[in-house]
Amino acid sequence: MDYMARALSLAKLALGHVSPNPAVGAVIVKNRKIIGQGYTQPPGGAHAEIVALKEAGASAHGATLYVTLEPCCHYGRTPPCTKAIISAGIKQVHASVIDPNPLVNGRGRAELEKAGISVDIGEHEEEAYEIIQTYSKYITAKIPFVTTKFAMSLDGKIATRTGDSKWISSEESRRYVHYLRFIHDAVMVGVNTVLKDDPQLTVRLCSNGGMSHIQPLRVIVDAEGRTPTSAKVFNAPGKVLMAVSKSINPGREKALRQRGADVVCLPSKRGLVDLSALLEELGKRQITSVLAEGGGQLLGSFFDRRLVDKVIVFIAPIIIGGKQAKAPVVGLGVENITEALKLYRMRMRACNGDVMISGYVGKETCLPVSQRS
Repeated sequence: MDYMARALSLAKLALGHVSPNPAVGAVIVKNRKIIGQGYTQPPGGAHAEIVALKEAGASAHGATLYVTLEPCCHYGRTPPCTKAIISAGIKQVHASVIDPNPLVNGRGRAELEKAGISVDIGEHEEEAYEIIQTYSKYITAKIPFVTTKFAMSLDGKIATRTGDSKWISSEESRRYVHYLRFIHDAVMVGVNTVLKDDPQLTVRLCSNGGMSHIQPLRVIVDAEGRTPTSAKVFNAPGKVLMAVSKSINPGREKALRQRGADVVCLPSKRGLVDLSALLEELGKRQITSVLAEGGGQLLGSFFDRRLVDKVIVFIAPIIIGGKQAKAPVVGLGVENITEALKLYRMRMRACNGDVMISGYVGKETCLPVSQRS
């Protein structure tokens, strides 16, 4: 049995529940049998290793631990996992990746080895890193990992010339988008998307279309505060953050605050909210990941500023046509093809007729530290 693969499947169960902590899975094996397993609990709860050790009990002595991330060795909301591993008498540890947190970053491994425990790093490294990629970006850069998502026709349109866009993508694609929202800390759109579509921007994963009890922060980028107070984003469960410019009319700002929104006034350039400043603000709020869903101006600004880490595109097998039909990414764009952003580690999957393509912007983004040049 591939015990690390089992640990990775457990880690994925923690996604959407544990931010700003990393999602980690752990499996304890003795005599080729799993005697304990677990995954990271919500902030303040036990780490994956502790859950697994508790299940294994005294049988953990002399056993092998498979864990998707190097065990922590510092005091945070909970005590160090390394001390619990040593005390339990674990004889060998397999970890997929070194923890990018500067407070750990190899120190956990060193502490275990000092105690006489054999440590092996690198099993299923790339898959494990993908699970913690948002945590890695946040813990090292102090800003969230940004994923842009859009659905378009085969000829690159997101709406007809009249603005009709429901529905370009299939039902299966739309269900997957709700999962993407669930595993991100924040969902972001520009004001034009709110004015045109009046979306809820919520997670609806239940089979009956009901709301998930966990909702991402809904971020509306709206320099002038044009979002109507009657917008659906204010009625849905969860919190709304309005990113406006410092020149917003005080009356509009007051109206948005009275509607329950958290209004953040940020610098602006050419009438657009400074996205770098917005990401810094979100980082201060422990937002580790953002799913930017549109519209074209917002996504274009993210690409123009080179602030995108990952791209997910749903391509529907339809042709819309028309000069005035809308494109998914606008902004300034590049002048030469050589300047175009290239995606790496591309993946494709079928979604009931649609094709989902995902990739990372830049070679370094998708690789664990050990594989970077």
